[in-house]
Amino acid sequence: MKIGSSDISAAYIGSTAINKVYIGSTEVWSSYAYLLDDYTGAAAAYSLRLLRAAYTGSAIRVRRASDNAEQDIGFSNNELDTTSLASFCSGTNGFVTTWYDQSGNGYNATQTTAAYQPQIVSSGSVITENGKPSVQFDGNDDNLNTASFTMTSAFSVFGAFNQTATSGFRCLISHNFVSAGNAFLTQGRWVLIRTGQTGQDWQLNDSVLIGDGSTSNRYPRFVSNGSVFTANTQNLVSGILSSSTSQIWANGSAASARVQQTSSISSETGKVYIGSSEIYDQFQGKIQEVFIYDTDQSGNRTGIETNINDFYSIY
Repeated sequence: MKIGSSDISAAYIGSTAINKVYIGSTEVWSSYAYLLDDYTGAAAAYSLRLLRAAYTGSAIRVRRASDNAEQDIGFSNNELDTTSLASFCSGTNGFVTTWYDQSGNGYNATQTTAAYQPQIVSSGSVITENGKPSVQFDGNDDNLNTASFTMTSAFSVFGAFNQTATSGFRCLISHNFVSAGNAFLTQGRWVLIRTGQTGQDWQLNDSVLIGDGSTSNRYPRFVSNGSVFTANTQNLVSGILSSSTSQIWANGSAASARVQQTSSISSETGKVYIGSSEIYDQFQGKIQEVFIYDTDQSGNRTGIETNINDFYSIY
């Protein structure tokens, strides 16, 4: 916004920064808050908006179905460049081969098998959720995964998503050390939404944040007392596991606990999976961003949630 001939990049009332200015009901100026600049130290971060001012890479790499050509898609005005994306995938479908890590750590999430790649364009139209572009996972075999890396302490996770499944195990994101074919009962940190099955001390529609495994003798972990995320609706998830915290928040509100346990967390080396827990528990629905910290972000949680909600208008 300009006052006279001078541009302003921030506005204050007293010492309080204001992010938007309105004349009547019309927004005439707004500042953009780079989430990872305000809340540093993410282990891995994936989004269809720009999260760091210094990040110069692309958001995603996309394969178009018509000829299997691939192209990186960057940002325009801090959001996914949907004009370039729609032009590249004109009249065809587009699938994400790489979701780039904006944390600075280089843990890009990839998928080389075409049948397992989540979708971003349908018949030339960018897939959206609540007016913003979104990556769509089919619930059968779609996932993106990274190279292995080590997480040593706490696990804090945040994300914006819409789950369309009403049955089965649906894993939003995981970081786990697994043996192929035995992903479900091995060491890991997961956000799992259990929509249609029971087992151990989990019930239908429980949401589960797991530390160091999925069974009752592996701690810490959190199991919600029933459903906290509504299917076919955009949601914001926050979850923290640490030596002092075990909790999931849904759209800013703490979920009630069926199981709530805390203890120290073991060091773990494994891959991040977006949309699955290795080869199981495929997510069905849309994911717009998801990121994790190897630290307890309890002190920053409400600020991170506000940043996400200000951008996506979830609740």
